[in-house]
Amino acid sequence: MPDHADAARTGEVLVPGATIYYKVRGHGPVVLLLQGGDGDADSSDNLAAQLADHFTILSYDRRGLSRSRIDDPSAPIDLTVHGDDAARVIAAVTDEPVAVFGTSFGALLGLDLLSRHPERIRLLIAHEPPATELLNEPDRRDAEKGQEDVEVMFRNEGAVAAMQKFAALVGLRFDDREPDVALPEPKPERMTNLGFFLTHDAPAVRAYRFDLPALRQWADRVIPSAGRTTATFPRGCAEALAAELHRPLIEFPGGHNGSLLHPREFGNQLLQLLLEHTSDAGCSY
Repeated sequence: MPDHADAARTGEVLVPGATIYYKVRGHGPVVLLLQGGDGDADSSDNLAAQLADHFTILSYDRRGLSRSRIDDPSAPIDLTVHGDDAARVIAAVTDEPVAVFGTSFGALLGLDLLSRHPERIRLLIAHEPPATELLNEPDRRDAEKGQEDVEVMFRNEGAVAAMQKFAALVGLRFDDREPDVALPEPKPERMTNLGFFLTHDAPAVRAYRFDLPALRQWADRVIPSAGRTTATFPRGCAEALAAELHRPLIEFPGGHNGSLLHPREFGNQLLQLLLEHTSDAGCSY
């Protein structure tokens, strides 16, 4: 398989209060990949390599992560800021609406992008967005308490302890993977990125509230999805989103981090979904 990651073209977009770094590789209709947590543009490389023979793959560093720079690091950030950034990154690459795959935080970001910038999205595959507001009690209260506990642990004990608690909260299993998959070595900026995510983006997730009427209006563009082995609140969120939008729930291999630990099977299924739903016959937009 050609190494499309090495052939990536890079650029920067000036947005209000920040400069956003992005990568583009491949050819064909544009697909935007939105990673969860502290994932940056490079976190999408494995998926991009499987998609780039059919699509132009766009990924970027969210503001505050890796090569993207913030003018005022103390300025508050919420999901709508990230959604506006994503819309501007798309506009820098293409005038056409794009397909989006988002996982975890990236799926929530994709839903915000669709609700406020629908002209930018032709399809959104939303994998386990932490959409706790859609859960019934007491599941909602328990999930939000768990999220807040991760942030408190970060402040008291640091990023490593916080991410261990987060892994337990969302049910990450690192033994649930394709046999020859090795975990990537952490990059030098990993701890800085984690610190930014836990300080700014994780609280923004808990504070975010959907524009449900807008999402219902564009529901035919959304494919809610979950990991086959996820048994924690992210699956409940994906199921609740599917019910809210009256859309079927699609299952991907693995759990919450299936794209990392089942890259070939996950990538192949994602490719087939994109081909099916972005062809002239398969589009519903």
